[in-house]
Amino acid sequence: MDFKINSKFDFYESNLKGFIENFNTSGKIFVAGNRNTIKLFELDNIIISIKSFKKPNLINKVAYKYFRKSKARRSFEYASKLIELQIGTPKPVAFFENYDLFGLSESYYACEHLENVFEFREVELNKDFENREEIIRQFTKFTFEMHQKGIEFLDHSPGNTLIKNEGNCNYSFYLVDLNRMNFHETIDFQLRMKNLSRLTPKKELVVIMSDEYAKLSGDNKDLVFETMWKATEDFQYRFSRKKRIKRQLKFWKK
Repeated sequence: MDFKINSKFDFYESNLKGFIENFNTSGKIFVAGNRNTIKLFELDNIIISIKSFKKPNLINKVAYKYFRKSKARRSFEYASKLIELQIGTPKPVAFFENYDLFGLSESYYACEHLENVFEFREVELNKDFENREEIIRQFTKFTFEMHQKGIEFLDHSPGNTLIKNEGNCNYSFYLVDLNRMNFHETIDFQLRMKNLSRLTPKKELVVIMSDEYAKLSGDNKDLVFETMWKATEDFQYRFSRKKRIKRQLKFWKK
């Protein structure tokens, strides 16, 4: 087993190893997905979330051993970098990797579990969500600050930001599912707009986000909207085409 533990959790090394060794038979299931499983474990008075990534195929087993970092390791390192840059994400606890003769066999990422949060997806889908426009504007500010610090979150989609209501119309934002990120010195205008393209196909929401982003960046309001909306349409076209191709492949396999 290869692993790294956040120094703040060094005292719990034996506990954390035990959670990993007994992952299949212990813990409380939080997400049981087709690819990944997330379970909750109690560490004294702290609840932590441990994500077990899908076992890689033979090619990826070798690749993750010799050529690129595992998703678990990247998640831990990127979370640590986000914390350093003061961008919200659940506190990283540890990552663990198990290897066999061919390469990586299993990998796990552990982080703090956040209570009383909701996904940006809920705000995006529900037009009657309380304080909807204010949340969208604060979320846009969070994204702008991320861009200002050179962070390109490649999976910046509605389900990958958790939101916590802090009261008095103030909200905190936390990025999750972190294994695909780029860190730049600066991010140009086109890449910023592209990074916002996966969040919603709803034009009225893009109007709000582009208005807030223009206020923060100082860019022309119309230019921001037109560029953001074009990037959104392009993403939705590619996404729909990909789904069509998958349906066709399933049909011909029958």
